[in-house]
Amino acid sequence: MGNTQEKPSGSGGGAARLDQATAGSGTRSRGGGSVKKPHAQGAPEKGVANGTQRESSPAGGQQEQDSHAVDTSYLDAPAGALPPHLARLKNEGNHLFKHGQFGDALEKYTQAIDGCAEAGIDSPEDLCILYSNRAACYLKDGNSTDCIQDCTKALELQPYSLKPLLRRAMAYESLERYRMAYVDYKTVLQIDTGVQAAHDSVHRITKMLIEQDGPEWREKLPEIPVVPLSVQVQHRQKPISIEQAQARAARAAQDEVRRKEAQFTLLKQKGNDLVKKGQFQEALEKYSECLTIKPDECALYTNRAICFLKLNHFKEAKQDCDSALQLEPGNKKAFYRRALAYKGLQDYLSASSDLQEVLQLDPNIREAEQELEVVTSLLRQSLMDNTGLILSTLHINSNLSQN
Repeated sequence: MGNTQEKPSGSGGGAARLDQATAGSGTRSRGGGSVKKPHAQGAPEKGVANGTQRESSPAGGQQEQDSHAVDTSYLDAPAGALPPHLARLKNEGNHLFKHGQFGDALEKYTQAIDGCAEAGIDSPEDLCILYSNRAACYLKDGNSTDCIQDCTKALELQPYSLKPLLRRAMAYESLERYRMAYVDYKTVLQIDTGVQAAHDSVHRITKMLIEQDGPEWREKLPEIPVVPLSVQVQHRQKPISIEQAQARAARAAQDEVRRKEAQFTLLKQKGNDLVKKGQFQEALEKYSECLTIKPDECALYTNRAICFLKLNHFKEAKQDCDSALQLEPGNKKAFYRRALAYKGLQDYLSASSDLQEVLQLDPNIREAEQELEVVTSLLRQSLMDNTGLILSTLHINSNLSQN
């Protein structure tokens, strides 16, 4: 299984997000040792300053081919408790990572880690970030084993650090070690429920574990650590970035959509069940609630129209069928049920017209044929009654005029 899942934002300083990209080439260091790289991919060689080629000028100085100066001020930005030369390595690693040069970034982080050991620097927070950042490089390069190793070191230095936990979970998942990945993702969500990648991965891995281990899959999981409340509170109190705020807002919107969808499905099913039981007033209320969630759902109008018909609320049934036909002009159910509403309103001509429309859409609807016969008979009788009433009125008027 490849590393195709969404990656979290990079840790520390200017570290970039773990976006999908092709890892940079070059020799990788394993276990913390620095490795020399070819000049084309490592540190700039003599005559190269900050990636810009210089040529000797006739006056013996140097002249840049690129007329635009390269901003390197980020290299001297403070980096925790690291001394300037190590902070510079970390900042350079962050910059390289941001620009997709993962192999070169890995080397810089390794040099910084080794430099901390040589200088006897004891700063768990800074070392945690360096190991976590280097783990991000390994993850980008598809080296999940070394990623897990570095994340574990980072977590030994700073337990319950969010980014190493998330990166280790991704590495476990890429190695198909789903139980370990599940534990780390669930731990991440104890710290921050707004990490969408963790939510998505938990849903995905749960399905895999059910397929792999069956109904007893939870019993086969390693113990999920309980994150101390103090850690959760401390994380919540940290200022969040614009990207984090946007991610949380997006997740809240998705949760609201899911909640409404679940509520809609439940209400509609209850309405259908109540119709089967003949409890039309209660069913009508459920369909009405559904329409507050999805006012453009055609089936809700035709379903509610049945309830109105059964309750002899013919005018309301007609209105619901009108609404359905505005949404779906060729809806056979809406035409048929509106015909029944017209029949209840004794508008037999309109009822006949709708039934003929139904049969034009589908000549095989037996109920429409039978209903058309009934409505035609009622229309004929209505016309005869009206004719008789007219003749009777004319006869009375004639007698009155003669008198």
